[in-house]
Amino acid sequence: MAHVTMKVALVSALALSLAACAKKKPEELPPPPATTAPTTSELPPPPAETGPVPGSRADFLAQASSDTILFDTDSYDVDSQDQAILTRQAQWLAKYPNVSVTLEGHCDERGTREYNLALGERRANAAKNFLVGAGVSASRISVISYGKERPVATGSDEESWAQNRRAVTVVPQ
Repeated sequence: MAHVTMKVALVSALALSLAACAKKKPEELPPPPATTAPTTSELPPPPAETGPVPGSRADFLAQASSDTILFDTDSYDVDSQDQAILTRQAQWLAKYPNVSVTLEGHCDERGTREYNLALGERRANAAKNFLVGAGVSASRISVISYGKERPVATGSDEESWAQNRRAVTVVPQ
């Protein structure tokens, strides 16, 4: 029985010593971390401006107001309304001298394929000549004629034909 008493005494002594080692609550807690407002270098950047990328096709359309000029039947004369559009195009091209364009000439469905290809080329060249006269380098402008092969309006009436008699300035994407 002495042996049991000895074991009880040892277990009690061990429990007391462990209790004495228990962590005590500090009398005073440390202050919480300070919260500071982020400095300007920590703020996220302001959102990018919305709108087309400068020098892009979308920018060209926004600035020049149109990429298309229209012609009368069997004509390749650039009228005053078309001159205003081409002037805005030339101004945009002056701001972006590394951009080259293609001028497409188009015709309505009337006439032979050969006639319309030749007329489409004259229309595209008329627009090119105006742009060159406004200061755009001729080496930046290529010309192609599609004749009647790529209509924008498919009707066989004057309204559709008028939309198809055109020259289109194409800025690459």
